[in-house]
Amino acid sequence: MTETASALYAGSVMHVRLKPRRHRLAYRIFSLLLDLDELEALDRRLRLFSRNRFNIFSFHDGDHGGYGAGSLKAQVEGLLVSAGLEPDGGPVRLLAMPRLLGYAFNPISIYFCHRRDGSLLALLYEVNNTFGQRHSYLIPVTDGAAYPLRQRAEKQFYVSPFMDMDLTYAFRIRPPGEEVHVSILASDAEGPVLSAVHHAARRPLDDVQLARAFAAYPFLTLKVMAGIHWEALRIWIKGIGLRPRPAAPATPVTISPSHRS
Repeated sequence: MTETASALYAGSVMHVRLKPRRHRLAYRIFSLLLDLDELEALDRRLRLFSRNRFNIFSFHDGDHGGYGAGSLKAQVEGLLVSAGLEPDGGPVRLLAMPRLLGYAFNPISIYFCHRRDGSLLALLYEVNNTFGQRHSYLIPVTDGAAYPLRQRAEKQFYVSPFMDMDLTYAFRIRPPGEEVHVSILASDAEGPVLSAVHHAARRPLDDVQLARAFAAYPFLTLKVMAGIHWEALRIWIKGIGLRPRPAAPATPVTISPSHRS
C-alpha cells in the first residue's frame, strides 16, 4: 500500500493556567493530519473514514474554512495571496480532530502550507469558540527559519470567558514528522497567563489504526466539548470571574508578521 502524507497522530494535551489561580488539565487526544489533495483518495481507500458523509470517522469541508469560494485548499491559497505570499500549488496539510460518529469540535486546527519543494510558506491557526464563532491567524514562515518554529500573534478573538482579550500568543511548533509538537503561551503585559502543549506520535492512516483509535479514545470529540464546560465550572468555582464577550473581529483572518526563530 502506498504511504500517504496524511497520518494519524496520537498523544496528549496539557493546559496550565498560571494566574490569578493555578489550574491544570491534561487528557489524551488524537488528531488527523490531512493533506487536502488526498481527501478523495482517502475516502475511496478507507472503510472507516469518509469525506462529507457520515462514518465512524469523517471530514466535512464545511467544518473548516469559510474564507471565500472554492475548495478548502483554494480558500487557504487565497489567504496566502492576500498576505503577499506566492503559493505554488504545494501541499496544504490540516492537523485537526475528525468528526467522530458525526460530531466534531476543534478548539484549534493548524494548516501547514508548503511550497512544492517541501518548505513551509506559512501556518494558519484556525480557532473556534463554544459560541459558534471562528477566527484564524495567518503567519508567514521566514525563509531559513529553524525548527521548532517560533511565531507570535496578538489576540483578536474571544475564546474563553475567563481570559482577557489583551494577550499575546507565542507559538512554538515542531511540524508533523515522526512526532508533532505544538506549544502555545498566552501572556499579558505582566507575563505568562496560560500554557498549552500538545505532543503526539505519528501512525499510518489506515483502517487498523482508525479502529484502534476508536477503541482507545471513544467519543473523543464529545468528551472535548464536555471537558471544556466541566473545566469552566471548576475555574469559576476557584473564583475566576467571567469576562464580557466583545463583538467578533470584522475580518475572519488576522495576518500577523513573520518572526525569525
